[in-house]
Amino acid sequence: MSTTRHLVNRRRRLATAPPRTPEAETDPAPEPDTTTRAASATATGTSATELDPRAEPSTEADAAPDAPANAPRERGSRLRGTLPVVLCALTVLLGAFAAWAFASADGLRDEPARQNTALTDIGRTSEVKGRIGEAVGAVFSYDYASPARSDRAASTYLTGRAVQQHKDMLADVREQAPKQKLVLTTTVTESGVEFLDGDRARLLVFADQSNTRTGKDEETTYAAAMFAVDAVRRGDTWLIAAIDTFTR
Repeated sequence: MSTTRHLVNRRRRLATAPPRTPEAETDPAPEPDTTTRAASATATGTSATELDPRAEPSTEADAAPDAPANAPRERGSRLRGTLPVVLCALTVLLGAFAAWAFASADGLRDEPARQNTALTDIGRTSEVKGRIGEAVGAVFSYDYASPARSDRAASTYLTGRAVQQHKDMLADVREQAPKQKLVLTTTVTESGVEFLDGDRARLLVFADQSNTRTGKDEETTYAAAMFAVDAVRRGDTWLIAAIDTFTR
């Protein structure tokens, strides 16, 4: 009896229930989650957005591939922008250096020290040393018995300021010579040409001087002298133009 009742009830429910379609009887497939979509995209080379339009694009995934590609372009743009400025600065600096070098070289050529040929013109240097050495020995020697010889030497070898300088330096000798019967002898021991330029020269002279009294009690004294002379060439002769004893 109970079995028959259950069959009757089931038939009534089937008769009153709406008909079911095949799609309703099939269970819907579960929607894949985000992790599954990302794994599928990585395996197939397809982005997660293409697999699921509702998926939002990943900021890190999109930015990472673009950064290395954009960096060289940005550096290239910066280099192209700064290169003209650097080239202009270098041009200005090189121009300024060239002007300074030209002016410095011109100034060095005009300096008297650069015109000094004392070390390069050996023949002229030797000549002026010999002539001035002879002149110094003549004008700074004096014999009380022959004062005219000193005057001739002064007129032969002296010019310009040296004429009066020589008179002042030998004034005491001339005054005392007749009374003490003085004989002054000057011998040049060494000389050096400090400056030589054409017909002008300056020399440093070292000399030994002996002063002898020839009276009753003959006495000789010796002294060393050092002084500089400015010389000028007149024809074939070098003359003493100025005497510098380094004293105030």
